[in-house]
Amino acid sequence: MKTNCLYFIIFTLLLLIFFSGCKSNNLSPKEEYINVTGGKVWYKIVGSGEKTPLVLLHGGPGVPSYYLNPMAALSDERPVIFIDQLGCGRSDRITDTTLMTINSYIKELEEIRTSIGLKDFYLFGHSWGTMLAVEYYFSYPEGVKGLILCGPALDVHMWAKDADTLIATLPDSIQMAIHTNEKNGTYDSPEYQQAMDYYYKLYLARKQPWSADIDSAFSQMGENVYLHMDGPSEFTLTGNLKDYNATGKLNRIKVPTLFMGGQYDEVRPSTVRYYAGLVPNSEVAVIPEAGHLCMQDNPDSTNNTIRDFLDKIEK
Repeated sequence: MKTNCLYFIIFTLLLLIFFSGCKSNNLSPKEEYINVTGGKVWYKIVGSGEKTPLVLLHGGPGVPSYYLNPMAALSDERPVIFIDQLGCGRSDRITDTTLMTINSYIKELEEIRTSIGLKDFYLFGHSWGTMLAVEYYFSYPEGVKGLILCGPALDVHMWAKDADTLIATLPDSIQMAIHTNEKNGTYDSPEYQQAMDYYYKLYLARKQPWSADIDSAFSQMGENVYLHMDGPSEFTLTGNLKDYNATGKLNRIKVPTLFMGGQYDEVRPSTVRYYAGLVPNSEVAVIPEAGHLCMQDNPDSTNNTIRDFLDKIEK
């Protein structure tokens, strides 16, 4: 009898050790700041489901996570983690340009992951966030269980070609305003700002009027980060990302990967499909009636597409 009891106790302990090891994350809803190199970063965990957490990386660089708010609907099954990267939104602003690099933001994300105690997770990147997502994966692949790359900006020269193609479809007066002011460097001129607004309403976010989320994202944008890393506009790419191109190493991605984009995205669907063709066994989804901010234009389709992708992995 004593031997049987001893076996039972040992067996129970082994089960507890096994299942505690399987539960790789223990996250609960919270909103707070984390000290990273260069300042404090704001983050928020929404939801506390048992499924693998989803970390969201916003675009820009320097456009904070407000516009990703519709993706909080995914927290009914798993924790969803929002982050305002250093230099924008609710995080500390920065002037040190050594912090405005891909490598610095990779380090920042790893510091956040370590501080939260996050072990296994999916990584969602949007626009500039797709650069950060793939480069973080190449640096720290162990915990990343899947990638979702939305409105991917994985080759800056292809981004510029897509912009040229879309600008060529605009009315002549809009094209003239863009080209003239780009040539003269007069990015603050009323004509240029009106032309940008016209372009944005077609290819950035189509649902009118723009939501409070979008308004907050742009009003709390880190403009100096955007200028230093991207450039003075969506079309003049002079920052330190101007020659970024990850296409030569996308075949090294070994985790399930979903490429997404809006039907009327700044990143044209043909470009999204091209990127997907470079990643073995990846998937492609085009969100109907949506621009670059597909989570704003068509949140239901965006969230359902992500949910289906993650369900497929987890089954």
